[in-house]
Amino acid sequence: MNITELGRTGDGAAPPGGTEQAVLAAGLVKAFGEQRAVDGIDLEVRSGEIFGVLGPNGAGKTTMLRMLSTLLPIDAGHARIFGVDVAGEPHVIRQLVGVTGQYASVDENLTARENLWLFARLQGIPSSRARRIADGLLGQFGLEEAADQPIAQFSGGMRRRLDLAASLITRPPLIFLDEPTTGLDPRTRGQMWATIRGLVADGCTVLLTTQYLDEADQLADRIAVIDHGRKVAEGTPDELKTAVGNATLQLVLAEPAESPAAAEAVRRVIGADPVLSPEKGRLNVPLDQADLAADVLIALRAAGLSISSVSVAKPSLDEVFLALTGHGTDAEENR
Repeated sequence: MNITELGRTGDGAAPPGGTEQAVLAAGLVKAFGEQRAVDGIDLEVRSGEIFGVLGPNGAGKTTMLRMLSTLLPIDAGHARIFGVDVAGEPHVIRQLVGVTGQYASVDENLTARENLWLFARLQGIPSSRARRIADGLLGQFGLEEAADQPIAQFSGGMRRRLDLAASLITRPPLIFLDEPTTGLDPRTRGQMWATIRGLVADGCTVLLTTQYLDEADQLADRIAVIDHGRKVAEGTPDELKTAVGNATLQLVLAEPAESPAAAEAVRRVIGADPVLSPEKGRLNVPLDQADLAADVLIALRAAGLSISSVSVAKPSLDEVFLALTGHGTDAEENR
């Protein structure tokens, strides 16, 4: 039984009216005192896609999700989910949205099976059907062997999978995933990515927040980049990369202290500033034409600057984020 079938055995909500827009928000604002955590964000998420919201810790990603899921009131602006007003009909919104937060919401004193059964009962599902749904979700997420173990014995990856399973008990058409792979090892992250792709293949729409550039690149059909509560760019991964340039010259200087002189030499050649990466002495130079790389290298040599390594590649989301915000995400800077 797949995820879609599981949900349809219950009374899962269906998107009203068949709208192509899963989320439509305009001018969202949330303030805490003098601090605007969300500052006028517009958002459009289309049905059937994975939409990524990329930004560092403190950018406003979680606050925005909590507003859209009715957990926080909207101070200004408005939002609709499948055409339903978030502020006006919160009880309907809660039937349309499943939320998996950054921290596990399961009870550590219960087993995995007991947790899922309890969540189903709390949502009004009869006991016998709650057991069937719990068993099906345990199988779907590869947790059958651990089904009767206390959650305290689960690994981080197992907890995240169980948390995601719990959000799918009523099979909502829209899933909010708030940094679902934070703290997971690479293998478990890959498993979670496969699970998220499977949700969309089964008919869900996913709104995913992340601070991992590679995660947004791998999963998202479209990405909104937010920083300090504001949306600074939106597009497909390829569109965002193309906006930086058709190619990127990546340089590491032998002497990091020479970065200002190197930036000036680059500026004279391409007429724009290079992007300074968090690593000292590293410059990323956006190029409209790849053959300009030779001109840049000649200029650096003429200026008496030594280079320890050089490469030319297509732009990555790292370059996009650095170019848009002037800094990296916390996840990238702490690697």
